[in-house]
Amino acid sequence: MNDAAALSGELEVDLGAIVANWRDLGVRHPSGPVAGVVKADAYGLGAAPVARALAAAGCRHFFVAQFAEGLALREALGHGPMIAVLGGFPPGADAGAALTPVLNAPRDLAAARAAGLRGAILHVDTGMERLGLNAAELAAAGDLSGLALRYVMTHLACADEPRHPLNVAQAARFAAAGAALPGVPRSFANSAGIFLGRDFASDLARPGCALYGINPTPGLSNPMRQVLRLTIPVLQVRQVPAGVTVGYGATWTAPRDSRIATIAAGYADGYLRALSGRGIAIAAGRPVQLVGRISMDLITLDVTDVPELAQGDRVELIGPQQTPDAVAALAGTIGYEILTSLGARYRRRYLPA
Repeated sequence: MNDAAALSGELEVDLGAIVANWRDLGVRHPSGPVAGVVKADAYGLGAAPVARALAAAGCRHFFVAQFAEGLALREALGHGPMIAVLGGFPPGADAGAALTPVLNAPRDLAAARAAGLRGAILHVDTGMERLGLNAAELAAAGDLSGLALRYVMTHLACADEPRHPLNVAQAARFAAAGAALPGVPRSFANSAGIFLGRDFASDLARPGCALYGINPTPGLSNPMRQVLRLTIPVLQVRQVPAGVTVGYGATWTAPRDSRIATIAAGYADGYLRALSGRGIAIAAGRPVQLVGRISMDLITLDVTDVPELAQGDRVELIGPQQTPDAVAALAGTIGYEILTSLGARYRRRYLPA
């Protein structure tokens, strides 16, 4: 590691673990293949390297949210795999990129028909009330066979709550939509939906968070492998007498003579300010408390009980002992936000699949 690298945070991404999660989800969804949802730069972990690893393992379907993401992913993957854009785009806008638009509204259908588009994905809304045609709009759409739809899809609103009545209602509504589109393959389950059972199986599942180690079964043991480790260098260790305050706003007062380590990360790097006074780091294999307010570029830790920790050592903010879900619980949010907030200043290192 050169001097510059030693001074920056390092985000280690285990591509092999991501591929293992994808394969595990495929076993759990025997009714059809499992796509790779790599929107938001593969949930902050790097869409190009993640998608290449999944494609090498056999993944042939990918989903992104925005048009620009689709163009970038096509450049990374080359031609072959399906790349669907959940937010859609005007017919022909992709030129030679051969992206697959998701049609989310009657206006999208009209534009697709006028352009003679074939091979789109139709999104029907079954209870999320965001994007997609509702039952009345689908009925009014008439014969859609001319579009040669690749899939009809919907999105579960409460899949991470197995007993929520909306799950059953959405399954019934999607079955009705599928019956109105005979012969069109269906795409139903997200990460948590794969664990809901046979009524949520389809021709193509679309997991996202589970690929990246987020628990798709909240309240139960996480069935997925962890895929990342975030380590940050210690810039300084100082002695702070009892009664002295640390950081902006003087929100933490040393209850004893203490050793305070300052590390090179902050909320500009996606480590949420809400973790001030709550977060935990792992130093020399032991948990230590974040003290004082998290600032833009720096975090302070009470390392009094880790006397061997010194300037230049590294501490872990996310990893096997402090998963994204655990960090999220401390911040009052979800693991998705923790991952997608990871900053651009981290040096990313990819372990091969």
